[in-house]
Amino acid sequence: MSTLPAGRATATEPDAPRPTVTCVFAVTDTPPPDEVVSVTPGHDGGGPLRVLAAGPLHLIVQDVPAADFGEDALTERLNRPEELERCARAHHRGVETAASTGPVVPLPMATLYLDDRNAVRAVTGRADSLRALLDRLRNRTEWAVKVHGPATERASGAAGDGPADGRSYLRRASARRRTEREAREHALAQAHAVDRELRRYAVAATRHRPQSEQLTGRSVPQLLNAAYLVDDGQRAEFVRAVGELARDAHRTAVEVTMSGPWIPYSFARSDAVECDDAQQEVRA
Repeated sequence: MSTLPAGRATATEPDAPRPTVTCVFAVTDTPPPDEVVSVTPGHDGGGPLRVLAAGPLHLIVQDVPAADFGEDALTERLNRPEELERCARAHHRGVETAASTGPVVPLPMATLYLDDRNAVRAVTGRADSLRALLDRLRNRTEWAVKVHGPATERASGAAGDGPADGRSYLRRASARRRTEREAREHALAQAHAVDRELRRYAVAATRHRPQSEQLTGRSVPQLLNAAYLVDDGQRAEFVRAVGELARDAHRTAVEVTMSGPWIPYSFARSDAVECDDAQQEVRA
């Protein structure tokens, strides 16, 4: 998130427009039509979305109230879950519109500049790297794959079955922990194998931190939370590979799930994308 101070408003007529700053959603080299952009809902209280030329590149931007998007005001709003969700949805709508006609580099949510001139200057200053990144993302989409392990057995009366003496109980408890540890290690090995296989079909891949059970809403551990950048021409092969891996994993109570295609948020930074040549070596 990039924020700017709201600035000091000068004395104005009561009905004069409020001071604004320029919010940038995304960069593209294939801008969508103005009539499509202008009807996309942006941040509440702002003007219509529009296309701003920056040399060979184009920005999807919106004029937003400086008072509402100043550093303190924005921080306070984004600390409220409902406001954070509202801003995130508006940001995604802008990025999604930019991606409707070609590759897009999404910028961080609430990337703000004092005016259009500053926004254009910031983008043209790194035009070469942005154009290279757009070329890398062209005709490619992101796919998310998650692997969940088998449910971990909770302590139960099983350890109390059989003789009630302390030594026997400890033996059974130790055996149960060993079995659970071996099952988890086996499931982790399967998750790593899934990742290795899917990288053969991707031009880039990255692992995100596994989500907690509180976030997933599931009572089983998440072993892999990965994203893959896949050529659109390889889409069918990638989807088929995931399906085969999911069927194989299901036999051991390991679940493989896939979602996509998505805008490649995970690969929209030059330092977040693995070298294509390195990926070619992995697939060779």
